Amino acid sequence: MPCPFTDIIERYHIPEELLTEALTHRSLEDNASRHNERLEFLGDAVLQIVVSNYLFRAYPNAREGYLTRQRALTVSEPTLTEAARRLGLGKMLRMSRGEEHTGGRDRPSILAGAFEAVTGAVFLTGGLRAATSFLKTTLTPVSSEVRIRDFKSILQEWAQEHKHETPTYRIAQEKGPDHKKSFTAQVILSGETVGEGQGASKKEAQQSAARSALVRYKVIKEQ
Repeated sequence: MPCPFTDIIERYHIPEELLTEALTHRSLEDNASRHNERLEFLGDAVLQIVVSNYLFRAYPNAREGYLTRQRALTVSEPTLTEAARRLGLGKMLRMSRGEEHTGGRDRPSILAGAFEAVTGAVFLTGGLRAATSFLKTTLTPVSSEVRIRDFKSILQEWAQEHKHETPTYRIAQEKGPDHKKSFTAQVILSGETVGEGQGASKKEAQQSAARSALVRYKVIKEQ
């Protein structure tokens, strides 16, 4: 099965020299090519502007604080790492044997950096329009999954604006053996339980409870 990244190379016509640089980790001592940290720097800036533009247009009524949090989630290391994994970047990276033997090909910081570097390479090759297209194709599906899980932040902002208080959470129930725990969390506003949810961890249960509260207050729709 071909690596998804080969489609990216063909679609955006990234020159071989630039592609080599984007995929070269600094651990590789190779005088014939440069490592990818300069492209990583550029790609980070491109990510910021593309994601900011998208959020600004997608959420016309959202406040600056909400937009800032959503951007931080979208360009966070876990999000970029997952996008890199889906592209198969780990297998394409050029690095030293020592780095590879210590798990470098799947190290989050290296994968996230490589994704930024490739973003920079796409930008240099095709400009902002190409970079926007690349990120829409590769990053949007991942970042949407991340953003939709962040119900606690959304509820907190809504509650502070409309209720003038911050929600609190409590674990109402904990059951099951240690290796397969199940938690029930409740979210409380004005002394009232306004949402309840379950999950395999306390954090997951709290997110589920926050989502329940957001549905109750019609901030989001039931799905």
